[in-house]
Amino acid sequence: MKDKIHPKYHPECKVYYRGEVVMTTGATVPELHVEVWSGSHPFFTGQKSFIDTAGRVEKFQRKFAGDYFKGKKKK
Repeated sequence: MKDKIHPKYHPECKVYYRGEVVMTTGATVPELHVEVWSGSHPFFTGQKSFIDTAGRVEKFQRKFAGDYFKGKKKK
């Protein structure tokens, strides 16, 4: 490896979320400040929320309810 071309590696980089350390990892910076991490993201916490904007689900169900697909012929 060439000398003086690689960034300094910090094996104990602290990751901050809302002002508190949530984990440590190796990185090229001594600390990281993040807005989202696995402990706060709904996908990982299981607190998924479903928002139906302006009744889109009901509109879709009304449109495709009943015999909508029976009249279509397969080619």
